[in-house]
Amino acid sequence: MKFSYNKKEKLKSKKLIDQLFNEGQSVTAFPLRLVYLPTIFDENMVAKTGVSVSKRNFKNAVDRNRIKRLLRESYRLNKTSYFNNITTQYAFMILYIGKDKPTLAQVETKMNLLFEKFLKKVSDI
Repeated sequence: MKFSYNKKEKLKSKKLIDQLFNEGQSVTAFPLRLVYLPTIFDENMVAKTGVSVSKRNFKNAVDRNRIKRLLRESYRLNKTSYFNNITTQYAFMILYIGKDKPTLAQVETKMNLLFEKFLKKVSDI
């Protein structure tokens, strides 16, 4: 797996996003929540991922976009260490549920904790 986050890895299907929120399970490491759903893609991808930040908590689009950029960057840097050994394909949505503006270091530590919780929960099933 490469240190990239290209167009094929982004979760864009409206139908799949609706299914993800209706049927998916979640893991939380405050201020992040990971909603995931095992699925099958046409492409040879391990995961398709989307990020979201609530407009209720962050009124300014500049703040929301900055947090989304931090989430995508943290995911891009850490995905290889967690998803190289996974054979099942997943759809992920990473939600920022906090009310404070985070730094990259804070997001990265919470993202690592979130992925560890996810892998533990998936391996228990």
